[in-house]
Amino acid sequence: MSKQHFGTDGVRGTVGADPMTADFAMRLASAAAQVLVPEGGTVVIGKDTRLSGYMFESALEAGFVAAGADVLLIGPLPTPGIAHLTQQFEADLGVMISASHNLYDDNGIKFFDRSGSKLSDDVEREIELQLKHRAITRESSKLGKAKRIDTARIRYQEFCASTFPEDLSLDGMKVVFDGANGAGYKVGPRTLTELGANVIPIGCSPNGRNINDGCGSTSTELLQLTVPALKADVGVALDGDGDRVVMVDESGNPIDGDQLLYILATARQREGRLTGPVVGTVMSNLGLEHALGAAKIDFRRASVGDRYVLEKLRETGGIIGGETSGHMIVLDQTTTGDGLISALQVLAVMKRTGKRLSELVSGMAKYPQTMVNVRTDKPLDPDTSQAIQDAVVAAEGELADNGRVVLRASGTEPVIRVMVEGRDKDQVVALARQLAAVVAEAAA
Repeated sequence: MSKQHFGTDGVRGTVGADPMTADFAMRLASAAAQVLVPEGGTVVIGKDTRLSGYMFESALEAGFVAAGADVLLIGPLPTPGIAHLTQQFEADLGVMISASHNLYDDNGIKFFDRSGSKLSDDVEREIELQLKHRAITRESSKLGKAKRIDTARIRYQEFCASTFPEDLSLDGMKVVFDGANGAGYKVGPRTLTELGANVIPIGCSPNGRNINDGCGSTSTELLQLTVPALKADVGVALDGDGDRVVMVDESGNPIDGDQLLYILATARQREGRLTGPVVGTVMSNLGLEHALGAAKIDFRRASVGDRYVLEKLRETGGIIGGETSGHMIVLDQTTTGDGLISALQVLAVMKRTGKRLSELVSGMAKYPQTMVNVRTDKPLDPDTSQAIQDAVVAAEGELADNGRVVLRASGTEPVIRVMVEGRDKDQVVALARQLAAVVAEAAA
């Protein structure tokens, strides 16, 4: 059975439109409680800095309490912080209210199981089946309770700092930190400062509406200007919910998730701590695969979505994986994608080697890659369109062994993503435009 509401990363949409309404959030909480905490239990709820977070927090609280679950209200904290606290508080379920890198008009709801991992497709389908029934309200003696946890940020901050090597410090390092006006706006600068860094914060003044707006990992232009202007050593940019990271080197060049994977994988290899393959996705740059191959490091590709990267890591015994977007998973440090912890691992490599970020990534050459998003007003599976498949075969024939073509439907937006990658930039751009035109015609 296909899922109606859950995408690649929970439930997400425009606030006020189905499914992102207060009524749906309460029903979703009731359904999740009946599937995952039917006999009563504890649920941790966190959020990012969106204005609508207050509304969804209240609706979820009502749904869980009415279903008999106790609720711990965490307030603004990165998504991976909620995954960690779900484990630390020995809760049965963790819930994060966030639309990740989207602007404030959107919001979403993500779930974590008691181990701090995202729910499986099967469990999400069970919740969707339960959504067909009305939300329940138990009798007074069986209702849950709710309380706010004021020490949550400190707990998570201490956990992040604990992943940085004890024999190192960030003394003498100037770091520009961009919090995307989101969930990491406090914990990021404070953790880096505690570890000794001289931190210059930007994108750390949320007002409920400015999350991801011209800042953060999806808009690094200001960070790229600020780092060299202030003669900083490095820039760190999280997205709105803090599970992604993009970095900027001393000259203002952006370093994406593929490049960060290369840095971490080769560092772990040098230290004799790399186990299993490195896992990327079908969208990971071919340059990463070739660079890791040259270093004799096995590389595997998973479907797009950090949950699928995590599944592949567990399946193969790997410890490092991630996406080009900066959604990094470092399993020898934590259970889920964590932007701040991933950044700390890279900063530790810089400190231990004495090398600048630009030097650490110099062994990987990125292939030119063009992505075109084709908006669709109706469901479209590229694999079932003969015209699209014929165009893909023709493009792959032109690229031969020097490039790749990937078409996939987005799990968070009504678009088909057309990606072409190869050694020749002009050829890549031309083929991407040709394929996008074929997809647009099929979607009309």
